[in-house]
Order: sequence, then structure tokens, then C-alpha cells
Amino acid sequence: MKQSQHFLDNAENCAQLAERADDEPTYNRYKRMEAAWRALAKEQDWLDGETSPSETAAAAPSETAARI
Repeated sequence: MKQSQHFLDNAENCAQLAERADDEPTYNRYKRMEAAWRALAKEQDWLDGETSPSETAAAAPSETAARI
């Protein structure tokens, strides 16, 4: 299994934990962790040569805007 897939699995686990969170701070913490794991997965794909730097850079602004 690719390293980026491990990161995506971790992101999915965080998303599931967020949905079961008892309060908003816990929910927010898991969502931030999910976003961090997804960012690591994208960067790992880039490091492995599976995506180009332009694809990674093009995705970043929309993700940042979605978090604001």
C-alpha cells in the first residue's frame, strides 16, 4: 500500500471521529487533523511523482477558502 493511502486512511478515521464528537472543540480538532492528514497524502503523492506541483498548488487555494 502506498504511503499516501495510509495518510488518507488516517484522514478518514479522523472524519469518523469528528462525526461522533460530543462537543464542538473536539469536532474541530478532528476536522483539523483530517485536513492535515489529507495535506500529507497530497504532498506524499507529489514526492512520489504521482502529481505535478501545479496540481498541488492549484488545489491549495480552494481548500484554504473552504476552511475560512
